[in-house]
This record gives sequence, C-alpha cells and structure tokens, in this order.
Amino acid sequence: MLNIEIRRPRNEDMDELYEFFQIMVKDTYTKEGIGDKLEDLENEILVKKIYLMDDLTTQGEKRFFLLAIYKDKIIGSIAYGPANEIIVGCLHKSTSEVLELGTVFVHPDYQYQGIGNLLLASMFQTMNKKGIKEFWLDSGYKGAQKIWQKKFGEPEIFLKDYWEKDAHHMIWKVTVPDA
Repeated sequence: MLNIEIRRPRNEDMDELYEFFQIMVKDTYTKEGIGDKLEDLENEILVKKIYLMDDLTTQGEKRFFLLAIYKDKIIGSIAYGPANEIIVGCLHKSTSEVLELGTVFVHPDYQYQGIGNLLLASMFQTMNKKGIKEFWLDSGYKGAQKIWQKKFGEPEIFLKDYWEKDAHHMIWKVTVPDA
C-alpha cells in the first residue's frame, strides 16, 4: 500500500486543488460519456472551487475537506457540508438540517488502491469526533453509483431517468459507523 497522508487543505493548496478538480471532473465526464456537456462540466468545477473556499474561509465550519497526499501531490479528496438542492428537494428540508458527503475523488492514476476507502474511514473518524451521526450521499454517475451500492447497499431514493432516459440519480442515507 502507498504511504498516503490524510490532511486538511491549506491556502497554499488552492492552485493544485483547482487543477485536481479540473482533472477529476473532466475524467468523470469522459468516463460517463458526457464529455460534450461543457457548460455542466465548467459549472461542476466552479461548485467544487466554491466548496473549497467555504472550507478555507470558515476553517471547516461550513464545509469540511480532507485530502489524500502522496509524495507531496494531491491525489484524493472528500468533503461534507450542507446538502445540495437535489437532496434537499427530495427530503423537503432546509440545507441547514441535512449534511451531504461529496467531492469524493481519487486521481485516475491512483484509483482501486484503497485510497477512497482511506478517505472515507478518515471522514468517519472526523464525523464521530464532531458528533455527526448520519449524512446523505448522492450520485448521478453510473460508475460512482456502482461503488456506492457495493459500499452502502441500495439507495434510499431512486430518481429514475432524472438526467435523461436511463440516466438515474441515486441518494443514500448513511449512518456514520462508531469509531
């Protein structure tokens, strides 16, 4: 196993993280066969940047990131914060009532080596320390959906043909395991 450091983002990570988000979102869109949706892609990258700024400007109070670092390079990320509009809309609650886990990325060169599991376990530890008992997780990406179904079972909410025919959106309610 690689010697991975899990840590919080720093201001000096911003440029590298922005580049990391671009690589990850473009890779995801390409693998999902939606690489032609340039406006959506740019918007998703912008949202990730905003989430990161929320973390850095509030010292993790509004949104909380963890990074996976290997040889001084960012190779993974995970975050939690207020739930997105899709989750909130399905639950009929406000964003302040519901947390979501998201921005779970592992660089393509390092996937399938346990880094995502390491990030998730580290986030569970953080959530336990902060008294967070549950979160929501959603995905419209078929590849990610398979991973989350294997890890968390069938979704709590299944939005059939949400994005287009045969492009569903899934939402899981996850109880944080005790440390």
